[in-house]
Amino acid sequence: MTQPKSLDEVTSTAVQADHMEPRTQDVAVSAALWEPTPQSLQHANITSYLSWLTDTRGRTFTDYRDLWQWSVDDLPGFWGSIWDYYKLNTITSYDEVLADPTMPGAQWFTGAKLNFAQHCLLSGDDDTTALICVSEDHAPVGVTYAELRRQVAAIAAALRGLGVRAGDCVAGYLPNIAEAVVGMLATTSIGAVWTVASPDFGTPSVLARLRQAAPTVLIAADGYRYGGKEYDRRATVADLVSDLPSVRHLLTVNYLHSQNREPWITSPLVGELRWENALSTPGTLAFADLDFDHPLWILWSSGTTGTPKGIVHGHGGITIELLKALSLGADLNADDRFFFVTSTSWMVWNFMVGGLLLGATIVLYDGSPTYPDIDGAWRVAEATGTTAIGVGAGYLIAGNKAQSTPAVHLDLGALRSILQTGSTLPPDAWQWTCDHVKPGVWLQSVCGGTDICSALAGATPLLAVYPGRLQAPALGVALQAWDDDGHPVVGREGELVVTKPMPSMPLYFLNDHDGSRYHDSYFNTYPGVWRHGDWITINPDQSIIVSGRSDSTLNRMGVRMGSADIYAVIDQIPDIADSLVIGVEQPDGGYHMPLFIVPADGVTVDDDLCARITSAVRTQLSPRHVPDAVVEIASVPRTRTGKRLEVPVKRILQGIPVDEVANTGTLSNPEMLNWFAHYAQAMKDRQPAPPPQQLLSPLVGERVVHRITTDPAVRDVTDVGFRLVESAPGVTESEVRAATEPELVSGPA
Repeated sequence: MTQPKSLDEVTSTAVQADHMEPRTQDVAVSAALWEPTPQSLQHANITSYLSWLTDTRGRTFTDYRDLWQWSVDDLPGFWGSIWDYYKLNTITSYDEVLADPTMPGAQWFTGAKLNFAQHCLLSGDDDTTALICVSEDHAPVGVTYAELRRQVAAIAAALRGLGVRAGDCVAGYLPNIAEAVVGMLATTSIGAVWTVASPDFGTPSVLARLRQAAPTVLIAADGYRYGGKEYDRRATVADLVSDLPSVRHLLTVNYLHSQNREPWITSPLVGELRWENALSTPGTLAFADLDFDHPLWILWSSGTTGTPKGIVHGHGGITIELLKALSLGADLNADDRFFFVTSTSWMVWNFMVGGLLLGATIVLYDGSPTYPDIDGAWRVAEATGTTAIGVGAGYLIAGNKAQSTPAVHLDLGALRSILQTGSTLPPDAWQWTCDHVKPGVWLQSVCGGTDICSALAGATPLLAVYPGRLQAPALGVALQAWDDDGHPVVGREGELVVTKPMPSMPLYFLNDHDGSRYHDSYFNTYPGVWRHGDWITINPDQSIIVSGRSDSTLNRMGVRMGSADIYAVIDQIPDIADSLVIGVEQPDGGYHMPLFIVPADGVTVDDDLCARITSAVRTQLSPRHVPDAVVEIASVPRTRTGKRLEVPVKRILQGIPVDEVANTGTLSNPEMLNWFAHYAQAMKDRQPAPPPQQLLSPLVGERVVHRITTDPAVRDVTDVGFRLVESAPGVTESEVRAATEPELVSGPA
């Protein structure tokens, strides 16, 4: 049995002394990792926009801060300028930019008519490449804008023929392939509502989403590629169709088995149409004339703390926000090739597709970013001539830990910017990216989320990049850091709030008929003000430090601490592969803050390692940051987009059953939640912690979810690489493996 290692206790004197001062961030600035050059400024989209503002509005600005201040002080003036600058005024007029600024429920561009798909499809010349499709061991294949328009017209005609009308829902069960883009654009072109689930999701997780959406048509692929293997999902599709009573038609995509002509389902109640047959019937490209706030798509919260929330965005809000964010923030233009390492279930897939609004080429990759090695994603970038790539923080951290040097052995000459999101990035990973991936690259770290399908803060081509800091608040985003009393603070950590509306804020949550779930998610803490759920520090120069989720904040004797601060220190210890710190309020009024660590291969968690952790945390942070115990674990539980499950683990340690705190189908290693439940019980019984590598069944009354690994090399780096299999309590892991598809790798994660 592994006993947690006790660390030096934080002395009450140190904590009390520290508590007397407000929490602040060290504002000393390191050397810039990237700075704009005269040439980059001359060619930046925002430079052209500023010139246009001067010519058409008579406005001039001294610097980015001045421009940002105007953009939030005069919302109608700013967003009206975006509308005109991107020539939306040539498509439609409007009555008023912001008829009602009340949140939630702000009314934008009343009277306007437009269609997101129309603006995506009419932006590129016929011969310009719209999509580059890549999968493992398969060469890139291009799709021109002309061909994309033809395919969208044909699929839209097929959907109309299946009875789909404006307001209906069409769902995809698709990997990151061209058919997903075509399906989304065809659906939205006719005013129907799109939603999608990646085929690597567990069946219960897909059903938890699609049952809420109630699609009438399901567009499904027969599988996906990952880690050098192919995974057939036709049987899963049949199960989904049988469990989704709203589905009347199945549109099948023979992606892995292109020669297949056999039907996938036998239900007499559901019609089946092959994608290639739908494409063979010509259609006329047409776009429904839709209100600004007509529903566009349903995105989903991670579902790690209960039933996934269906977040509904509007055509107009997404169109104008992505035009602004991608052009003026990320500096994307028609000459770019834009690649995001993602599945279709992460909001950055939608963000990436927004590149079509600017006539850019988007790169779709179905596969592992670590295939055939840790540099897999960079190899795709090389093969496709990618100029702007987006990745999760976990991928950059993994490359840094592996001491990879893509700049040495790959030709990334076309690459000019890297967008990083998903979670905070340790300072050494910032430095590694700018030194060893592509020297001189513009590293854009952004903070935003599914809620707005964009960035609240992050990149601007006008300012320098410093390690650990987002460059600035995004234009049009009235972003502040607030203290507990609702007062803005600078140079101190506070809640990330948005005090004025944005066009891409959700229209509503699915099936939230009285709006209470939407209200409680964002507006319950500060009435009328959006609380995003992150701790941030806005520095005097407007750069921003993200400390982590505010709902998982560490709070010792009234002193708030960001978990990201501790991770930044722990990540520098080479003997530790991963870590998770949790602060638990106890029933007796006490507070317990354990640090769970995954040791690097061949490393033993002993007193020496614990002493080094204590010294590093105490020296680089403060005595109050020193954890109460260090506990070895097999892996850190994460969402499938790489985020640590701090809140669900905290609730488990407080005694809440696993099945009440997390939807296991959204997790990369759900078996670890059972381990934490046993750990919580052991602590309650004053017993040693369970062995870190032990596979534990759920406690009595909880369902069993087994994780069968298909790609052990990418644990905690990406969102696929395993399969989830549910069973009744009492069924062993070996019995589950024996009944699982033969191509899957046997053995626990």
